[in-house]
Amino acid sequence: MELNDILAISGKSGLFRMISNNGARLIVESMVDGKKMPVSATHKISALGDIAIFTIEEDVPLGEVFDMMYEKTGGEQGPSHKDDPKELRSFLNELLDELDHDRVYDSDLKKLFQWYNILHVNGAFEEEETKEEVEEELKEEGKEEVESKGE
Repeated sequence: MELNDILAISGKSGLFRMISNNGARLIVESMVDGKKMPVSATHKISALGDIAIFTIEEDVPLGEVFDMMYEKTGGEQGPSHKDDPKELRSFLNELLDELDHDRVYDSDLKKLFQWYNILHVNGAFEEEETKEEVEEELKEEGKEEVESKGE
């Protein structure tokens, strides 16, 4: 999953894929409804690849947190962002022992779970799995070719 092409835009709910960048503005596509729209430099835009979760020791990149969530849920969707914040915090505590509760607000948790579920619905985690499987198959095929040539 390439999080640098997936954007969160202040004032707009959901996540967006960057389609093009012409310097003065971006063209993005909503991952919720598929609508395309221009976004100017006046909006605060954050690539998910640049976001991390606060912990007591060091911050954990969002991609790593999503991977942990994917493993914990067995590849299924996570809890809804509309669930009780205490339940969301409890779920995240199981993944991150050192979660900094003073700096991670309930609103942050809601965004985290909403974003994870949007990415899940859009197949972002399946793409990563498939990419890893293809790379592994290519490595194995390369080994077989070398072994057959060595005979």
